[in-house]
Amino acid sequence: INLVEKKYPQFIPNLSTCRSPQMMMGPLIKTFWANKAHVNPDDIFHVSIMPCTAKKDEIERQQMWRHSKKDVDVVLTTRELARFFIRSGITDWKNVKEEEYDDPLGASTGAAALFGVTGGVMEAALRTAYELHTGEPLGKIEFQDCRGLAGVKDAIVDVKGFPLHIAIVNGTKNTRDLLKKIEAGAFKDKPLHFVEV
Repeated sequence: INLVEKKYPQFIPNLSTCRSPQMMMGPLIKTFWANKAHVNPDDIFHVSIMPCTAKKDEIERQQMWRHSKKDVDVVLTTRELARFFIRSGITDWKNVKEEEYDDPLGASTGAAALFGVTGGVMEAALRTAYELHTGEPLGKIEFQDCRGLAGVKDAIVDVKGFPLHIAIVNGTKNTRDLLKKIEAGAFKDKPLHFVEV
């Protein structure tokens, strides 16, 4: 979001208004789960473990807060968490006792399981929309490296005769490269309908 706001404002109208999975989970924990568990939301300190440092900025955006309060209180990167474990002497992973998953919000869908991987949000949205539109489940999506762009994969999904061109971008540099190509008209013949960064 920051990259588009600061360097490519012409693409702001193309940004999704959906929150990221992290910012969807925050209010769920501090409303639905808090109510279900009979916990005062003010007593919850929500720590999010994420691979991307951009998530730290995301929780500071006031438009993501409810009633002037954060739903996600702090973000630790996976690197920071690993360093914390090492400094705390938690390194004997082979002997860590296995715990059963607590399933705090109940059973989830297959689409929800996709959210945690690169391209997962796009694939979950696409699979859901495809099935709602066609009444049939979407088969396997074959992604290929996008010609001339390392770190970008794309695919064309046939939605009952409509070729939907989708792409997944990994990393800021690759996002910049893709936006420059879009600006230069590289996708004029096959416009991108959905891009996940």
